[in-house]
Amino acid sequence: MLKTVVFPMMTFLLGQTLMAQEIILERKAPVSQVYKEAVEAEDALPMNDLNIEFGYVLYQTEINTDTDTESGELELENVRDYAVVYMDGKLQGTLTDKGKKLAIKADPGNHTLQFYVENISRITYGPEITDNSKGLFGNVTLDGNNVQNWKMIPLNVRNYPIKDLVFEQNPGTDTPGFYQGQFDFSRPQNMYLNMTGWGMGEVWLNQRYLGAYWEEEKQQSILIPSEDLVPGKNELVIFELKNNQQKKISLSPTPIFK
Repeated sequence: MLKTVVFPMMTFLLGQTLMAQEIILERKAPVSQVYKEAVEAEDALPMNDLNIEFGYVLYQTEINTDTDTESGELELENVRDYAVVYMDGKLQGTLTDKGKKLAIKADPGNHTLQFYVENISRITYGPEITDNSKGLFGNVTLDGNNVQNWKMIPLNVRNYPIKDLVFEQNPGTDTPGFYQGQFDFSRPQNMYLNMTGWGMGEVWLNQRYLGAYWEEEKQQSILIPSEDLVPGKNELVIFELKNNQQKKISLSPTPIFK
């Protein structure tokens, strides 16, 4: 059963006591439900070559770690703009074009290595406009050895009908996916979804798109216009790329900043 808990927050702004409403996200739909057709190649291809202008692509390959060590250094030549790294479904960390090295931990043997890459924006002016490739491309090395034989899967996150997602009880796994919860609301006023503690992703309310969020941004909330809230039950769906083990989220009458 989906639960809603309402509790007072002893927070004061302009002399007013605010109320926060907590939403428990008990159901999850795996990201595999929005996979598009995969492309396979020896080397990782930029999103441009996959006919992807914006959004997400999963770059996946199989690796074999050294039998003498339980960790290694992963290094990318290019990643634009943001990649979340998983090994066998376990979060390893994140990479950007300004931080392209990551120590990964795994027992010796064969493993599935995954990069969920998001293209945050396009360059539309300045000298870099001619170098506008996005995604994961160039050399990928693990302890200096090239990683090859990639499967690249575009993710239809933004345009997939939320009503067609199949949700089940949240298994508590680390992998990306869509999280669903419900809450009651009756007050006709604007609210903010407090994204503190979440990583990166997108949000829908009552199957209507609200916006995107990223933990690196100064603003950590998404506006919910009063007209998007309905009397009684409201359905919230969050697509989360980097799982920070969040199982709940709260509404706030004011925006949230770092």
